[in-house]
Amino acid sequence: MVSKFNTSIQGYNKEEVNDFVREVTKEYESMLKKLKISCETVESLKNELKYYKNLESTLNRAILIAEESTSNIKKVAFDESKMIVEDAKRNATKVINNALVKAERIEKEAESLQRKVVVYKRRFRALVEDQLDELESFDDNLRSYTGSLKSEQT
Repeated sequence: MVSKFNTSIQGYNKEEVNDFVREVTKEYESMLKKLKISCETVESLKNELKYYKNLESTLNRAILIAEESTSNIKKVAFDESKMIVEDAKRNATKVINNALVKAERIEKEAESLQRKVVVYKRRFRALVEDQLDELESFDDNLRSYTGSLKSEQT
């Protein structure tokens, strides 16, 4: 845009200088317009950048909250599973203890029944022996009686 002006007696040619000033003015206005558009674009991009930084921050917080929630859920699930296992162990222990108590009771009842059977057998044997003794005694008495009847008849 450098221009050489022709000279005349009165100095530089006014027409050439005015043309040059108009051209510089147009160029200046064009550059100002471009600068204004560039500034607006920069401002718009700054706002957009700010929006995306806020969005990024929000997403990072959401990710952190999700990670914390996941950790908490895992911890709660683990604790709950431990409680379930402990409950199951306690219940299993109760069931086993109840079964052992019941088995002991049944064993004692069986022993008691065996003792009763032994006592019953003894008593029954004694009764049978007493009855046999009575039968023998009856036979002896019957022989004695029939013998005495025969002797009386003779």
